[in-house]
Amino acid sequence: MDTLPTGRRPADPVPTTPTDDELARRRRRVYAASAIGSAIEYYDFLIYATAASLVFGPVFFAGASPAVGVIASFGTLAVGYLARPLGGIVFGYFGDRVGRKSTLIWTLTLMGLATAAIGLVPTPDRIGVLAPCLLVLFRVVQGVAVGGEWAGAVLMSVEHATSKSRGLFGSATQTGSAVGLLLSFAAYAALGGLSEEQFLSWGWRLPFLATLVLLGIGMYVRLAVVESPVMVAQQQSATAEGGPAPLVALLRERPMRVLLGIGVYAGPFMAYATATSFLVTYATTRYGVPRHLMLNALMIATAGMLVTIPLFAALSDRIGRRPVYITATLLTVVHAFTVVPLVTSGSFPLILAAYVIGLTLLNAAVLGPVGALLAELFPTSSRYTGVSLAYQFAGVIGGGLGPLLAATFVAPGGPGILAVSVMIAVCCVVSAGCVWALGETRRADLYRIGD
Repeated sequence: MDTLPTGRRPADPVPTTPTDDELARRRRRVYAASAIGSAIEYYDFLIYATAASLVFGPVFFAGASPAVGVIASFGTLAVGYLARPLGGIVFGYFGDRVGRKSTLIWTLTLMGLATAAIGLVPTPDRIGVLAPCLLVLFRVVQGVAVGGEWAGAVLMSVEHATSKSRGLFGSATQTGSAVGLLLSFAAYAALGGLSEEQFLSWGWRLPFLATLVLLGIGMYVRLAVVESPVMVAQQQSATAEGGPAPLVALLRERPMRVLLGIGVYAGPFMAYATATSFLVTYATTRYGVPRHLMLNALMIATAGMLVTIPLFAALSDRIGRRPVYITATLLTVVHAFTVVPLVTSGSFPLILAAYVIGLTLLNAAVLGPVGALLAELFPTSSRYTGVSLAYQFAGVIGGGLGPLLAATFVAPGGPGILAVSVMIAVCCVVSAGCVWALGETRRADLYRIGD
């Protein structure tokens, strides 16, 4: 036994309460970790969307007609979104029972390895039909990983924040996803000097393989943060032991809240996914708009989101989630009927205007408050699962089915491009109605065990 020079036993260390400065440093660290980690995961997930719009049709479905090739490539894109709810359920369970931090380490690792594997998939002329099968398999793994990522990153930020800054801190993940989108476009724009043959043969693989470097950065950042204080309080509570699984509890006790949560982002998600994937293919193949014009406009508009997302999130902390969210969603209804003629005009200023309005303003105004809004809907014991289900099923509807249905609408025999705008408008009206039905959430108590 160690003793002091006087012969007395040393006193046990006394737990100390973090100072305000230390808590502020932790919040900043968590905000940065959520933003950086999400940027990496969404870069991985979104470079697939860019590749689906530019590469996978001619590379993996070259034997099909152009229309069928586009539908097939967007079909593989949709598979990733369909897998996201599974990831939300699986990782939601561990996030609610084990912890936010450890769950996020697993999602980041899984995403990085699956993305690098996509970059190594041989073409059909080498391994035949196994090539698109592997593409789909790794896309499913991507979907499972990102399905568990978003809610955990949002909750780490929101649950560390003060009650008056949850919108701003919850926007870290959305800001990170905008960075990921920007990086995905930049990665392909950097390959603009390659010939079409070089790009289709090997150039498109480089952005996928680069994720191995990003994986190391993300792991370093995420290992440095501490567990959510709300989660720690839940684990120390007598109610943390036993009870039904989070998914069972949600579906039994709050099914309507889950359904309304899904509806909250389905419409805006559809508008965003259609504009950033389907419209790129539609404008370049049907109207001959140069690929670099589309990518440059998307990069500029996305860069603007890095400023506007936190601004709209902070605004939602001041005046409420509902007024910010509903206004932006209803304006998206109007924009759904203007974005197509602007993008297909071939004029760079008009293309840029379409994406600045759609992404920098309207999409950012939705993305800013959505993280805090969804987190405030569910009790601590099932919050990770609830947020995952709401956001990821919205992704299935908006991000997966949206571009796929849009490609089907404009195929020979389809109803045409106007049907795409109508589809987006209807879904956005439904989203606005769901937010209205849920009521204002910004004063919710995140430490609650139940409603």
